[in-house]
Amino acid sequence: MRAAFYERNGAARDVLSVADVDTPKPGPGEVRVKLKTSGVNPSDVKAREGRTRKIAYPRVIPHSDGAGEIEAVGDGVPASRKGERVWIWNAQWKRAFGTCAEYVVLPAHLAVPLPAHVSDEAGACLGIPAMTAWNAVEVARAATGKTVLVTGGAGGVGHYAIQFAKAQGATVLTTISSEAKAALAKQAGADHTIDYKRENVAERVMALTNKAGIDAVVEMDVAANARLYPGILHARSEVVIYGTGSGESTIPSQFLLVNGIRLQFIYVYELTAAERTSAVSGITRMLDNKTLINNVALTLPLEDIVAAHEAVEQGKAMGNVVVTF
Repeated sequence: MRAAFYERNGAARDVLSVADVDTPKPGPGEVRVKLKTSGVNPSDVKAREGRTRKIAYPRVIPHSDGAGEIEAVGDGVPASRKGERVWIWNAQWKRAFGTCAEYVVLPAHLAVPLPAHVSDEAGACLGIPAMTAWNAVEVARAATGKTVLVTGGAGGVGHYAIQFAKAQGATVLTTISSEAKAALAKQAGADHTIDYKRENVAERVMALTNKAGIDAVVEMDVAANARLYPGILHARSEVVIYGTGSGESTIPSQFLLVNGIRLQFIYVYELTAAERTSAVSGITRMLDNKTLINNVALTLPLEDIVAAHEAVEQGKAMGNVVVTF
């Protein structure tokens, strides 16, 4: 099978290769999926660079997310699953071989049925981005009467988080950095957009909330945005953090302390079984209802894997980057 892989950490154009490798065989409890697409996420490129974790295997086929069709099953997996269209999550977490290949073998529960009307490109966006967003919104306790700020509302996670928070009845504010990104956020259902490059975020939040402040923040980069919290949060509010642009962050400790602010970090790779079930069920429900917008910003063939990784690193794509086979 054709696959992209790396055998050491480094820059995309220095370490990524595309070549023929052995096609894997499913073991007990596993399925083999013939992939149509593979999602490229920031965590994939950071792992390849060695920023978040050093390479732990002689060879790594990257990416956790993808979509395709089950074409073989191992012992203990019903034969009826053959031919099933699926989307995939956590494929390369603590495993050497992920979805950036024509085939992937993985535990059967990591392959979730994909409705017929949902494209393979959209299916490749549901693992890390959508599951992170669902869990973040759930932890933030978004509901009718609550105001939620989603930072980076045009990004892969943020675009889904807006939709999930709106589905729960919350009023959603989001930060963006251009008119084009504002349009994407509004398409997802954001009630208000704030251009953090041109506007004072705290002043806008207070104006939009009648000086009440935010009930919860869904945070993509605590290192960059923690300085904003004293100006936008009220007592007993909360921040759900799924990302950081730096290994260490400076937080306004005194403000957080005296106001009883809750900081909750979440990590999509290590969700509990109950959290995963909730995310998969919620995402599936919205897919079935045809109410979920999947923002595929860029698709590239496997041979252009370097360009795909560089697009994610450089933030060129307003949404999800997908590799096709």
